[in-house]
Amino acid sequence: MAPMRKPTLQRLFITGLLTLLPIWLTWVVVKFVFVLLSEISHPVTGPLLEQLAADHPATLRWLVEPWVQYGIALLATLAVILLAGAMARRVFGQRLLRWLESLIQRVPFANIIYGSARQLLDILQTKPDGTQRVVLIDFPHTEMKSIGFVTRVLREHGTGRELAAVYVPTTPNPTSGYLEIVPVEKITPTDWTVDQAMSFIISGGAVSPETIPFSVPKAPAETG
Repeated sequence: MAPMRKPTLQRLFITGLLTLLPIWLTWVVVKFVFVLLSEISHPVTGPLLEQLAADHPATLRWLVEPWVQYGIALLATLAVILLAGAMARRVFGQRLLRWLESLIQRVPFANIIYGSARQLLDILQTKPDGTQRVVLIDFPHTEMKSIGFVTRVLREHGTGRELAAVYVPTTPNPTSGYLEIVPVEKITPTDWTVDQAMSFIISGGAVSPETIPFSVPKAPAETG
């Protein structure tokens, strides 16, 4: 039986890096979401907490601590999100939502942003007709692929060739990205769901199915 070799510093470093990398990546994503959600409510909850601390300095002075303020702001944002979800399932909430949407539609520029975001979310929640929703496209060049979502299929003026409008989100924030117009025959379809693709994007590729198609499938040869 051959004696066991002592691990070198290089092997120890690589093993430690591979061990800590998923933890670090999870922390980066969680921190990003935490800060994003906290900053939404902090302008409202921050002054309230500071006023409470000023009125009761002996007992509530700890409310001015930054981690306390951002933690309460995060909880406030989550509470608003859960409340909005609960109200959206009830008749009163649906009426209120339609009233807010009609109000936004009257505001110039805001109606474009809201309408576009609403349509994108609706599209991603429904199954496409004839074209797989989650695809791969050549981006940023032909030797690389990026995950994208087909939002609709257009036709080229004059030739009638099918063109896919593909939204390519960025990592780890999928709310920003690029819009590419790609010939349908140039896209690589996948069997991934939207949830699987989102997990892949947000995690930087750490969370994904075992396999993924890469090459564009070849069209069947025509027989004469």
